[in-house]
Amino acid sequence: MGRNIDNKCKQCRRIGEKLFLKGERCLGPKCAMVKRNYGPGVHGQKGRKRLSDFGTQLAEKQKAKKYYGLAEKQFRLTFEKAAKKQGDAGKNFLRLLESRLDNVVFRLGFAASRAQARQLVNHGHFTVNDRKTDIASFSVKLGQVIKIRKSSQNSPYFRNVNDRLAKAERPSWLDFNATDKAGKILHEPKDLDLPQSINVQMIIEYYSK
Repeated sequence: MGRNIDNKCKQCRRIGEKLFLKGERCLGPKCAMVKRNYGPGVHGQKGRKRLSDFGTQLAEKQKAKKYYGLAEKQFRLTFEKAAKKQGDAGKNFLRLLESRLDNVVFRLGFAASRAQARQLVNHGHFTVNDRKTDIASFSVKLGQVIKIRKSSQNSPYFRNVNDRLAKAERPSWLDFNATDKAGKILHEPKDLDLPQSINVQMIIEYYSK
């Protein structure tokens, strides 16, 4: 998957919303959206241009894509998979994105951002039902347990992860065992667990053209 090497703070400023791409920094006063809540570049302070309907749909798609840190091809393939499932295509789409292993690692509190979670997964630091899983797009299922690999538990990163785990606000569909540092999938994400800041109908309209 191609990497997005754009400055993370500029990505948020360009979209006009916090995408929480830099973890805890996004929650404090140093966040770029707190200090400079306008678009990047020399013309940023002049205000945002009024967008056409297509421009609004494109902007919403780009926002969601950056929020989950996906390339266009993977994002679209996930949408097409959701569209083939029974039920609401938009909610199915968000559930598939939320069920990605890298997102689950982030939601459980093992990583400060989805980008960091993806790196940890790709480096093989986690198991799913005691089997090493290093594919960030792996879709977790009901009852599966996500743990840190035994060989990774003594790494400097995981020795200092307790504070983050204690502060993490986890959605209702994830259970966390602090003693074992293990997360379990209780059920698929419910409507209230899906990100409310994403207007998924706009994305459906964009891909329907």
